[in-house]
Amino acid sequence: MAKKIEVKNLLEAGVHFGHLTRKWDPNMAPYIYMERNGIHIINLYKTAAKIEEANEALKKIAASGRKILFVATKKQAKDIVAEKASNVNMPYITERWPGGMLTNFVTIRKAVKKMASIDRMKKDGTFNTLSKKERLQVDRLRAKLEKNLGSISDMTRLPGALFVVDIKREHIAIKEAQKLNIPIFAMVDTNSDPREVNYVIPANDDASKSIDNILGHVTDAIAEGLADRKADKDAKKEEAAKTEAAPKAEAAAEEVVPEVKAEEAPKAEKVEKPAKKAPAKKAKKEEEKAAE
Repeated sequence: MAKKIEVKNLLEAGVHFGHLTRKWDPNMAPYIYMERNGIHIINLYKTAAKIEEANEALKKIAASGRKILFVATKKQAKDIVAEKASNVNMPYITERWPGGMLTNFVTIRKAVKKMASIDRMKKDGTFNTLSKKERLQVDRLRAKLEKNLGSISDMTRLPGALFVVDIKREHIAIKEAQKLNIPIFAMVDTNSDPREVNYVIPANDDASKSIDNILGHVTDAIAEGLADRKADKDAKKEEAAKTEAAPKAEAAAEEVVPEVKAEEAPKAEKVEKPAKKAPAKKAKKEEEKAAE
């Protein structure tokens, strides 16, 4: 079970701190509680409700077997996102967003395959046949691909959802997801427009503690969805095993029945033999009486 969202914990993590009042986006007004010292304060009760709403949707996506792509290229979020996403085996982008990552996914997959082909070259020995200069170039290309696309090497199709930290910074990713109708989940600060996102989590997207706290709740929900999927798979396997075992049991029962009949057959014959002799004796007696 995912841990309960406590407003107190959100407060301690500094989730409530927004941006300066002069940098705010008026569309964030419903999520702002008050203004203090020129800074907007986010309503944490609304944040907690929105986290629960997002978690339910993410849990369903994870249970369906689709991937959730995490995007966060800002310095304070990189390591947290990489750790949390890898814990639940989800792809993530923490370096520069590769243009066309979603809208031109086929080309991105070719680059990932190129990385895999270099790995195969190193395993089968063809890499060693190259000249020193060529080996150096291949190594550099492999390192570059690993840095930018290594975390999405297992993503063979478009993700089921996008989770973004700071939608202003990741505006290209947001635009691509919108074009393909991919649902967007995001931490939205007071300086951003929440209308660009399907599932808004109003929160401080600059502090590492705040990012860690929100992502902790999100990844717990995803882990729960994955656990449900595994349980369903195991249940289906058990049912399949039972249905396979049933015909075998019936076949075994059919083999036993003729054996029993075969054993009973000779006994029946033995019982019938003396019964056949009886009428012959009576006939002889009647003949003797007639002769007398």
